[in-house]
Amino acid sequence: MGPMLCAFAIGFVYPFCKGVYLSFCKFKTTSDAQFIGFGNYIKALNDASFVHSFWYTALFALVSLVFINVLAFAVAYALTQGIKGSNLFRTVFFMPNLIGGIVLGYVWSMIFDGILSRYSTSILLETKYGFWGLIILMCWQQVGYMMIIYIAGLQAVPEDMLEAAKIDGANRWQTLWKVTIPNVMPSITICTFLTLTNSFKLFDQNLALTGGQPYIIQSDGSAIKTTEMLALNIYNTFYGQNVNSRGTAQAKAVLFFLLVAAIGLIQLRATRKKEVQQ
Repeated sequence: MGPMLCAFAIGFVYPFCKGVYLSFCKFKTTSDAQFIGFGNYIKALNDASFVHSFWYTALFALVSLVFINVLAFAVAYALTQGIKGSNLFRTVFFMPNLIGGIVLGYVWSMIFDGILSRYSTSILLETKYGFWGLIILMCWQQVGYMMIIYIAGLQAVPEDMLEAAKIDGANRWQTLWKVTIPNVMPSITICTFLTLTNSFKLFDQNLALTGGQPYIIQSDGSAIKTTEMLALNIYNTFYGQNVNSRGTAQAKAVLFFLLVAAIGLIQLRATRKKEVQQ
């Protein structure tokens, strides 16, 4: 217990507390940090690129939440109906999850540019292509993982309840909505939580696929990268040319943590209320 608690304090608690402190400081390195109060938070909230990346990430999270969970549940439901080769299909659908995000980003970037080349454009030149490219990449990587969770939930549905529904004359669609889905709510809770948090935290795929491109120039001369998500925006702020913005980047990171934590807790509370107690 002691060594684990010590490792947790060194590996998580101390860096987290240090990061929160630095969000109130102006610094180039951690050794020259100067406390300035809430200035970094004011700059972060007034940063047009940060606000844009927030709404862009929120839209991305919402769309990916629907697509990933609907597709994953549909595949899981199909593979639990006793079709031949179901184990092979499970393996095939799960395999993309084993590939690193950076690799996936570059591979899909070449695929999309190859498809779009016939229209004399690139995924880096159109915001809509970048958005849907990220959605396709995320679905391709995550559907198989969520499928495994849904399969576990579907296999745990009590057989006597399914038999009772069949005896009562319920068709397959009615059984799905009235019996199966309510009993699979614990799996839906987990998959919804993972999809939301993974979507908000998406970084490596965003960096490799679009890098935030394209961008638009504001009237004040600043640039907004139209496909830049929150994590990439924080990274670019911290490691950008202006080293004096590192405190602002740290403030953005704290706001980012609070946002993801709040959304995750609200979602868990909302979906757990609908779980069926067996």
